Amino acid sequence: MIKGSNAFVPTVPLRIAVRGGVDVAALLLTEAGRVRGDGDIVFHGAPVHPSGAVRLLGEEHGTVWLETGLTAIEADIARVLVVGSTENGALRDARGLSAEAFAPDGTSVARYEATDAGGETAMVLAELYRRAGGWKFRAVGQGWLNGLAGLASDYGVDVAEEPGAGAGPGLGPGAGAGPVKGPTPPPPPTATPTPAPGPAFQVPSPAQVKVPGPAPTVVVPAPPPSAPDWTFGGVFPPYTQSGRDNEVLTVDGLPPGPVVVDLEIRGDGYTGLWTLTRLNKEGENLVNSTEENFRGRTLVQVPGNGRLRLKLRAEGPWQFQVLPLAAATRLTEQEVENRGPDVFLHTGGTADLALHYRGDDNLIVHLYELEGHDDPTTLPSYENVVNEIGKRRETVPLPEGPVIVHMEMADGPWRGRLKHLQPHSRTPVDGRPAPVTDISKAQGWLRRGKR
Repeated sequence: MIKGSNAFVPTVPLRIAVRGGVDVAALLLTEAGRVRGDGDIVFHGAPVHPSGAVRLLGEEHGTVWLETGLTAIEADIARVLVVGSTENGALRDARGLSAEAFAPDGTSVARYEATDAGGETAMVLAELYRRAGGWKFRAVGQGWLNGLAGLASDYGVDVAEEPGAGAGPGLGPGAGAGPVKGPTPPPPPTATPTPAPGPAFQVPSPAQVKVPGPAPTVVVPAPPPSAPDWTFGGVFPPYTQSGRDNEVLTVDGLPPGPVVVDLEIRGDGYTGLWTLTRLNKEGENLVNSTEENFRGRTLVQVPGNGRLRLKLRAEGPWQFQVLPLAAATRLTEQEVENRGPDVFLHTGGTADLALHYRGDDNLIVHLYELEGHDDPTTLPSYENVVNEIGKRRETVPLPEGPVIVHMEMADGPWRGRLKHLQPHSRTPVDGRPAPVTDISKAQGWLRRGKR
């Protein structure tokens, strides 16, 4: 392919080989041409996108492999940029700089060789973008003299200076910023993205997704487009196990820290779930219910060794899942209705959570405020905001996200929604996109172009 050309590629998991001995990254962009946050930058320090759809696979003999599961990319992502960069020297010194996409059977479906690289230190080599319900590969070859910092700034990232550091000679406003090679390729044609199935832990992207089960239908609202992305906690494929009656459940290889446990019982007896200590004794009681056909989600802390052990008491067939925290339901102004405990994520600005509980037993709700809490292997102390018995109407004031809302106990039907939701402080109020500022993991890497 020549620079600027494009071609359809099959909508399957593609492996992209980036040759030339360069560092490789991927940026996932919305229709507005911007990343949503830290999680939309995939690089060596964060090699897997939170959705699991894009990941760096490693380097072999000067070739870096990038996997893009096109069917699993979230519906509000319109483009995936393939970026090459150098820490020392310029891209003209990279021999055989190219990007080539391969289908699962090893067939090459698109290839672009960047033959005219010059003094740039970062370049968008290629991009995958949505078109007519499928995906296209475009040969881009667009470079930046001011490296990753300049490239990232053009896609919505505000790359902060290190304390006491200046921009350096020749990198002030208007100097060296922006693309330096040829005309800017035209933006990809506007297309209405077609939602595609993704990994089981992917947050639903349609406005409402109905999840069937023996309990009443759960209406899961999609996250509001302006909300900051959720990046707290590890991402991993969901673990699922089915069985019947009492069991000891063991899951190995989990990232330490909070996860979501989803439990469904088909029966009318008692349901209990406990953590097991290292001495194999009952620890924290997670579920204590006499509800028929129990269905609920609870928050569990995986120990440092990555091994989660739980004791289950159940009468009847059951299904058990361990999910990343990012799979929890986002709270919005659309109503959620269910019965049983649940875990929610609040990513917007200040709001009030209105709850209508119609059960006869305890309603217990905890808040975990994550602002300033940087350790994903632990949770901060919670604030107990509801602890009542019987039918209730409660309105809980929520701080600005990110906040985990854990409905720890709710034996009975309930519904809830946000009221008086305000814009997040990182969300623009004048209609113009605001720079992304939650790029904590990528900041040092992006600043390379400012040195």
